[in-house]
Amino acid sequence: MRRFNKKLAWLPRFRIRNRVTPRLIQALLRGSQIVGAKRLLKHGLEAESTVARVNGSSVPVRIIRPQGKPAGVVLDFHGGGWVIGNAQMDDDLNAAMVNACNVAVVSVDYRLAVNTPVEGLMEDCLCAARWLLSCEEFADLPVIVVGESAGGHLAAATLLALKHWPDLLQRVSGTVLYYGVYDLTGTASVRAATSETLLLDGPGMVDAFRLLTPNMNDQQRQQAPLSPLYGDFSGLPPALLFAGELDPLRDDTLDIARRWAESAAVEVHLLPSSAHGFIHFPSAMAERVLAHSRAWISKRVAAFG
Repeated sequence: MRRFNKKLAWLPRFRIRNRVTPRLIQALLRGSQIVGAKRLLKHGLEAESTVARVNGSSVPVRIIRPQGKPAGVVLDFHGGGWVIGNAQMDDDLNAAMVNACNVAVVSVDYRLAVNTPVEGLMEDCLCAARWLLSCEEFADLPVIVVGESAGGHLAAATLLALKHWPDLLQRVSGTVLYYGVYDLTGTASVRAATSETLLLDGPGMVDAFRLLTPNMNDQQRQQAPLSPLYGDFSGLPPALLFAGELDPLRDDTLDIARRWAESAAVEVHLLPSSAHGFIHFPSAMAERVLAHSRAWISKRVAAFG
């Protein structure tokens, strides 16, 4: 991990400064995905694109199914700082999860904050969750919610919003969250981040949060589910959480783990010498974290009911 960090130190830090750069990055991402459109076939899998619809709301989703009958289903929220990314970007991770855990994966293609307020992204994710938890194909199957970075924020916010539908929430058997954002005013580790942070521009994160929520003050930003850290975790499922020791968002995970543990079983891991996004790095650390996550998901699926 430390060897890979030397490479990260040469890369520019990701920061939300405007709405033009994310559009350019998104275009490059889509271009690269055209070239790699057949990558799922290497895993013996295919993807289906459909639209989740609930009470007049709709959002595109991407479904990857196992070759046989699934034992459960994963609802996946991709990362990308709310401004880049799509449901296809996690295909490799999701394909490994499908094959290792015998689950179907439904990845949400929520709108991005370059054109839509963050609340709109949260509405898309809630729509996908309600659709999945109500649809006939996946009836009676346990559901695991997975989110990474901004997707971790959206996953936690979705679970809190599902408290309005307790019969649906009880179908959720667990959640796996990687280095999410849970306080849109900035936790202590965000505010204390130095200019030498890796991958993320730590000092600029508070400004980025304000750019994403331009018409709010900090008191409004700290309202749940917008800032999940301040929500009511009663009735939520067990959680597996990961954060990197070198991530400005480290305290987001540690703080929400303490609050979550008051209501449900929580397993939290702080990974040494690890920066934001570490599950994508070519390291033994990433391989072990992902293997542990898949084993945890399989246990939660087996324990359902």
